Amino acid sequence: MNKRSSIFWIGWALLSACGTTKNVVNTASTSTVNNGKVWSSLWQQRAAEYRALCFQAYNLAQLRLDEALKQPSSKPLAVVTDIDETVLDNSPYDAQRAINNLEYDTATWKQWTAQAACDTVAGAPNFFKYAASKGVTVFYITNRDEDERIGTLKNLQHYQLPNADDAHLLLKSGSSSKEARRLDVLKNYNIVLLCGDNLPDFDKLYDNHPTEQIRNTVTTQLARQFGSKYIVLPNPSYGDWEGSLFKFNYRLNPAQKDSIIKVKARLAK
Repeated sequence: MNKRSSIFWIGWALLSACGTTKNVVNTASTSTVNNGKVWSSLWQQRAAEYRALCFQAYNLAQLRLDEALKQPSSKPLAVVTDIDETVLDNSPYDAQRAINNLEYDTATWKQWTAQAACDTVAGAPNFFKYAASKGVTVFYITNRDEDERIGTLKNLQHYQLPNADDAHLLLKSGSSSKEARRLDVLKNYNIVLLCGDNLPDFDKLYDNHPTEQIRNTVTTQLARQFGSKYIVLPNPSYGDWEGSLFKFNYRLNPAQKDSIIKVKARLAK
């Protein structure tokens, strides 16, 4: 099988795994960015290593929660979690866009979330149900928009996830920063764990689109928090790590992004 045929059938298999093969195109002409997203989605859907990392994250979360439960607290305990790629798996949407050489699009994204068709991230349901069984309240702080509330709750409730209701689903309202919403939770609860796939899910130091260098510096500064209070899930497809590559210039087209990637990638000499 030649390289072009191989790429096409990889894409076909990926979309078949997503439950749809509609609008499949030959991927030989896709951008470097979108080819990367195809492989990222394939890894997320097929690699046992991806599942292992998710189980590892949530196994560690349970150990840390058990430790927190032994400590005195003047407030009831809470766990704060992101949703996308932390609780719910959106790789079918990412794959379908990438295989057709299409960028993220708000309208099609909202069509996807309205379907409430996401599967769960490995380990997530068991952990959050365990937390609830111990009297710990779960808050979902997500940057999904208010008009995604119905579909989001339907998706969470489909898996009987705890506290999947309006009071505990904190959607984006204005700013994409999650700090104000975390502070609202802290008024009445002691947040013992935060779970997420994107570093702004954890700390305000990652807000306001910092550069790659600043993100790395802050991560070193907060090193002791990771695996302690901050539980990170893998997401190779998108996030602020990707935005920082392009200085958060969302007007760049795929060709412009490809040029930047070729400059930034470290190649063997």
